[in-house]
Amino acid sequence: MNEHSSTAPSSAARPAPTTPPGPARPSGLARPSDPARRRRPSGGFASKIGTYVVLLIFLVLIGFPVYFGFAGSLMGPGDINAYPAALWPRSGAVLRNFAGALDAIPLLRQWGNSVAMAGIITAGQMITSVLASFALVFLPMRWRTFWFFLLLSTMMVPVEAIIIPNYLFISDAGLINTLPALTLPFLAHGFGIFLLRQAFMSFPAELFDAARIDGCSNPRFLLRILIPLSRPTLMALGFWSFLMAWNMYFWPLLVTQTPQMQTIQIGITQLKSADNFNAGLVLAGTVLAVVPTLLLLIFGQRFIVRGLTGGAIK
Repeated sequence: MNEHSSTAPSSAARPAPTTPPGPARPSGLARPSDPARRRRPSGGFASKIGTYVVLLIFLVLIGFPVYFGFAGSLMGPGDINAYPAALWPRSGAVLRNFAGALDAIPLLRQWGNSVAMAGIITAGQMITSVLASFALVFLPMRWRTFWFFLLLSTMMVPVEAIIIPNYLFISDAGLINTLPALTLPFLAHGFGIFLLRQAFMSFPAELFDAARIDGCSNPRFLLRILIPLSRPTLMALGFWSFLMAWNMYFWPLLVTQTPQMQTIQIGITQLKSADNFNAGLVLAGTVLAVVPTLLLLIFGQRFIVRGLTGGAIK
């Protein structure tokens, strides 16, 4: 065997030539030649434009009646009855429409009745919902689920089915044409109990146990801990209850007899006269009825969304 062949290193054992290492590239950064880097989202800009166009269409459809109501309340008969219809007061703002609406009926008194009725109903529903939800979640109770579903089933009963029993009760109690007649049947609602129960269930049971160990009573735990932590849900319930009570029409019409005790929803229907119809007068009364609910929706929308979704996430 040749000596040189046994001692000379073979070509397979020689180290391969190495290139100097380049700068380290972050693992999440794609190479310029990577197909993922060259790929662009197709139709992203067009889809955004389409979304905004659809939202703009819905904004016009929903916002135009509100705008025309405010603009029509400042129009005279010539602008309202013009063809094509005027979209703004061409002849100048006519403020006498509001004065005429206030003179035709006791609109301010009816507006105050609506505020009082909606405020009492809102306070009543918030109090009863808080107490019932606290009992269903934190207090020991037999058949807890049964009572909850029983309260929840009241939401499935149509309002028209309980109009006659409620009217007979109010009439027998001698409360017709009074403020209690407007508010008593609506001081509790199943939706408020459901909403607050879901919010209270998001709190750990250990919080209530720790408060009881520290000597905290049930009313103190409710007022000092539970209610402050549930403020978004309570505000959402308050806004919803106020809007529902403010827009009621049939029940106030049934239990009130004089214009001084009627609500503004009934009053604006009395501004229409078959002999001398003035659309500007009706729109002025409608604007006075819409302003409180419009302000609630503008300034309380984020509280309503936070309150309605707060109990859904634990």
